[in-house]
Amino acid sequence: MLIQGFPAQVAGTNCFVVAPGKSEQCIIIDPGVGVGQAVQDVIDEHNLHPVAVVLTHGHLDHTFSVLPICQATDVPAYIHPADRAALTDPWSGLGLPVGAPLFGMAGLTFAEPDDVRTMSDLDELALAGLKFQVRHAPGHSPGSVVFSLPTEEAGVLFAGDVLFAGSIGRTDLPGGSLADMMNSLRDVILPMDDEVIVLPGHGPQTTIGRERATNPFLRDLI
Repeated sequence: MLIQGFPAQVAGTNCFVVAPGKSEQCIIIDPGVGVGQAVQDVIDEHNLHPVAVVLTHGHLDHTFSVLPICQATDVPAYIHPADRAALTDPWSGLGLPVGAPLFGMAGLTFAEPDDVRTMSDLDELALAGLKFQVRHAPGHSPGSVVFSLPTEEAGVLFAGDVLFAGSIGRTDLPGGSLADMMNSLRDVILPMDDEVIVLPGHGPQTTIGRERATNPFLRDLI
């Protein structure tokens, strides 16, 4: 399996390109600010063929490049319906007036890709020859999800801004909820096997076992 991640130019948001191997179809997870060339470089290096952009949630640091990448590759974007409105109005999810500068950039406008598909809890996304299980995990945003991908070892979790190495996603933005986040951690994250590799939306990779043992937010729930 090929999983290649790299940080966006703003907020260090992790974008991932995932494929069964070289010269295969691939998906792109959470394309943030300024990742277009990096995505294309990975595609060219491994002779990949994009089939979808998949979003862990609707915050702009994870979705900034969705429209240009979808347009350039003619693929759909997948998002939970509770966060879909953020594709055209990212300001509301950040508590800002519509039209306010974002990341120091003024005059930005946003639109949905031509093909937007929604996903729900326990959906299985069969994409690029892989099967991703969707779990709805609100708290950071109403439509936050995580994606589980089985592997020959223990599996990989694309955790978005739900779980980080040593921490969790913030819950103080509009639509965030600490109570919902705690429920998501207890009901979605904690039941996973210790060996599952966690690829978060920001920062380094970790494992469920490491976080179960050391993450103060998870330890409080055990």
